[in-house]
Amino acid sequence: MKTIFNKYEEKFWRNGLTERGAPLIGFRDAEIQWNKNDEKRVVLETVFEELDINAIIFSKPSQLYSDIIDSLSAVSDGSIRPVDCETRTFFHELPVIKSLDPDAIIASLKARKCVIIQGTGIIAYGTVSIEQAFITFSSVCFACFVKFFLDILIHVKKYFHQGTFKTVFENVIKQLPPLPIMDTTLKTGPFTNEADVLQAISEAGKLTVQKRLVDSFFGNISYLFNEKLYISQTGSSLDELDGCIDPCPIDGSSCVGITASSEYPAHFQVIKQTENRAVLHGHPLFSVILSMDCDKPCCEFEGQCHLKCPDNRSVCGIPIVPGEVGSGKFGLWHTVPDALKQNPGVIVYGHGLFTTGKEDFNEAFHHLLAIENACRKEYFNKIKRLSISQ
Repeated sequence: MKTIFNKYEEKFWRNGLTERGAPLIGFRDAEIQWNKNDEKRVVLETVFEELDINAIIFSKPSQLYSDIIDSLSAVSDGSIRPVDCETRTFFHELPVIKSLDPDAIIASLKARKCVIIQGTGIIAYGTVSIEQAFITFSSVCFACFVKFFLDILIHVKKYFHQGTFKTVFENVIKQLPPLPIMDTTLKTGPFTNEADVLQAISEAGKLTVQKRLVDSFFGNISYLFNEKLYISQTGSSLDELDGCIDPCPIDGSSCVGITASSEYPAHFQVIKQTENRAVLHGHPLFSVILSMDCDKPCCEFEGQCHLKCPDNRSVCGIPIVPGEVGSGKFGLWHTVPDALKQNPGVIVYGHGLFTTGKEDFNEAFHHLLAIENACRKEYFNKIKRLSISQ
């Protein structure tokens, strides 16, 4: 278990989610094992006793996320309600409690996958694995980041008259990592064998996570080779794709695609309708934030923007389209491929960014990085314009 614990401690730190060594991780096998001694184990062992779970993680997030989450918690009514795609799909709301009270923790975790203890940290569990708990913890940080910056943008005049909130915002800005740059070249195509395809997909996935253009296990990646669409499996982490890539014949002659990413229909339509072989989908923060910024008053589709928005919207010249995961009536496979015919990328409302490459992932990754950096700059330019106009 020590090797597994070390792996997740490193992932938390490397992804900027916690300080090094901060997470307390427990896993139940024949007995409960812990990554370190900590007085909070007593409380968490009570949680293990009451819930049918195999893994639990408790940690204070890194200062960036702590400041954001504490600010949102302070004005919450017992839960934080982000409106990004991941929260809508997997969490609905993020419960908030005042202290490490085992009864309150257990009650929250019986209803949700996580609980935020105000000013203290986050508890997340996995029914089977530590990976599940890590994914939830990571997604809480992502969702709160998006909500915090979106709230600032939507209500900037109101909030900026409140000195405390403005101070938090200014402190958070100082902690943002620098704009990522593409300082390496990915494997160049066109590829002539399956081994090179698998290596290229894995390499691009690792770089996408390394540059923090996707959170937890969300995001997906594919490449067309020999009439097969090689695509990351559903639930796989983009930085751990070895053995988690499915070769799906585009003629539908195999059922191997049953474990493929839930966004396979969108990837398939992209390669079918465009001249590209490579498709990369990440969840870069400011692209997601700006996709949900809309000034249209009294819209008949309010609350259903992610499904039915009829307007031609864009940010930094990149189209924003509605669509949900999967192959349903409102699936993003209806909207993303057409938008990619004439654009270097497309942002799905509240969800993330799709980009493409003709022969390999260099072009796709460059567009992913450039669009996110442009969105981040545009966000702060917009804040500046709004502040000046007050």
